[in-house]
Amino acid sequence: MKHRLDEIEKQLAAPEAWNEPEKLTPALREKSALESALARNASLEAAKNNIEDWLLLAEEAGRSGGAGEEDRDEALLSLEEAVHGLDELLEQSELELLLGEDGDNSDALLEIHPGAGGTEAQDWAAMLLRMYLRWADRHSFKTEYLDYLDGDEAGLKSVTVRISGTNAHGLLKVEKGIHRLIRISPFDASGRRHTSFASVDVMPDVGDTVKIDLNENDLRIDVFRASGAGGQHVNKTNSAVRITHIPTGIVAQCQNEKSQHSNKDSALSILKARLYALELKKREAVKQADYQDKDAIGFGSQIRTYTLQPYRLVKDHRSNTECTDVDAVLDGKLDQLIRDNLIYEHAAKNQPGQR
Repeated sequence: MKHRLDEIEKQLAAPEAWNEPEKLTPALREKSALESALARNASLEAAKNNIEDWLLLAEEAGRSGGAGEEDRDEALLSLEEAVHGLDELLEQSELELLLGEDGDNSDALLEIHPGAGGTEAQDWAAMLLRMYLRWADRHSFKTEYLDYLDGDEAGLKSVTVRISGTNAHGLLKVEKGIHRLIRISPFDASGRRHTSFASVDVMPDVGDTVKIDLNENDLRIDVFRASGAGGQHVNKTNSAVRITHIPTGIVAQCQNEKSQHSNKDSALSILKARLYALELKKREAVKQADYQDKDAIGFGSQIRTYTLQPYRLVKDHRSNTECTDVDAVLDGKLDQLIRDNLIYEHAAKNQPGQR
């Protein structure tokens, strides 16, 4: 690992390396991943040594008896803290080791679309967007709007956000699916309980790290006037861009940049991500072809339910993880849900006959 890191640093130090900096993205990502792995290993080694030191001190204090009992108790308390710290490091290491698939170390393109239900569903989509933005902020990830369409009265009709950070896609990929909300509607004067649905899609933002061949003859490019979020960035020119990949029917659009050229570049980036995600899906389908319970792998009509009435509970229907602190989850505290689902998916893929 250290040898490979030295090779990359030598590559980056070459005078001609930065003539085309965009081509260095894969090397920079690998360098970051290797540095993270080395730091993790060093932290684990230090934590292990710390535990051994406190254990030795506690044993020596216990053998001395008398006045040494106080020192022993203090050493045991420190030992307990050290064990707790090692446990947290092991959980984090386990999570990082689960992120080894294609595209896991990429930035993420997050899309949210409300289901049927008008204002109710559009408001739920906006709540989900806030949840993921809060989650990204907790991890110091960068977020950038690529496309946003306001709801009719509240919420949103669609949104695409780029979330940039280490393993952003690997962490968020388990959020892909249908999310259900059960609550007393704030838009219903009679105070009835409503069920709303919204779909979340997550794709790796591969950028130039993966070669995606696009034939210009396969693309239909349309320009239109941007609407902007909440009246912001409204353009008086046709700067928004929609690109359709004719062979697959996949559509990508962007309207949040100020120029048509920038919107076209962003839309192409989204299109490449969708085509890459489609290819990954095909590969996964081939891997699953021989599984006896293939249908069990696919998510059901909803992957997670957020219940606000008549009780408060978030339940994930894959890992069966439950959380009663709904407000915390909606405020972006998703790490436990994400971790449990990564473990679930890893177990499902490695034990196909027992899912």
